Amino acid sequence: MTTVVLAHAQLESLPPPLTPVRVGTEWDFELWLALTIVVVAGLYLYGVSRLRTRGDAWSRWRTCCFIGLGLGAVVLATSSALAVYDTTLLSVHMVQHMVLTMVAPVFLALGAPITLALRTLPARPRWWLLASIHSRFARVLTFPVLAGAAFVANPFMLYFTGWYEATLRNELLHHVNHVHFLLTGCLWFWPLLGLDPMPTRFAYPLRMIAVFATLPFHAWLGVAVMSSSTLIAGDWYTSLGREWGPSLLSDQRTAGGILWTSGDVVGVVLLAVLFVQWSRAAEREAAREDRRLDRLEARGSIAASGH
Repeated sequence: MTTVVLAHAQLESLPPPLTPVRVGTEWDFELWLALTIVVVAGLYLYGVSRLRTRGDAWSRWRTCCFIGLGLGAVVLATSSALAVYDTTLLSVHMVQHMVLTMVAPVFLALGAPITLALRTLPARPRWWLLASIHSRFARVLTFPVLAGAAFVANPFMLYFTGWYEATLRNELLHHVNHVHFLLTGCLWFWPLLGLDPMPTRFAYPLRMIAVFATLPFHAWLGVAVMSSSTLIAGDWYTSLGREWGPSLLSDQRTAGGILWTSGDVVGVVLLAVLFVQWSRAAEREAAREDRRLDRLEARGSIAASGH
């Protein structure tokens, strides 16, 4: 009897059939999440305003990355149609997963919020932040082998155990899973991009090798999801009684394809970003070396003319 009542409640709570129009019109805002994002955006803009008030420059591109593309991606993943249909279609959840894990963290990192905080905070809070960044705990969390292993292993553990279905059945776990996606992505991408101070700064060749090393795993996981004949969270999706859209197995294959292709695309884009950063860093280093040699030559000329 309890199972029947539960299935009936799930059926009644199903969103309407997903259409191209509803992709842009279906929204589900959580008050606590909206307030959190507004506060974070407000603090960032306040820091930018303080810098400009005292005559210091701050890149508009960084502001756009953090506010528009980073926080915007979080809003899109957690409040748009992706949030409305994320417990109904595995393919929609997978898009949400990729946005929270691989898109939002990259743009949040490009916004360099830690650098902004260090340039605007009073002395004591700035010291606390620096102490946290260089703590042993932060070194362990951002160590590439550990952060990369967590980034790679988490989706395997989520989708091939009972954890994913547990997040579908429990609202708190569902929200915790979203936060988990975002934090895992930030711990991996933040040190790779290296715009903010990090406990350890790795050379660009090592960063690119790290990205290359993780690329195949998303492809393997995507292929495994696509080729599996066993439904992920099958009991949950079957109990929904969804009568519109693709079949459960077809939806799962689409989800695997999304995981495969999006992981490769984001990985290639990240490699391109790192290559550009590396080239610019090499140019700056060459310019510094030229200035150093010019100073040495000038000093030599002065010394020679003095004799």
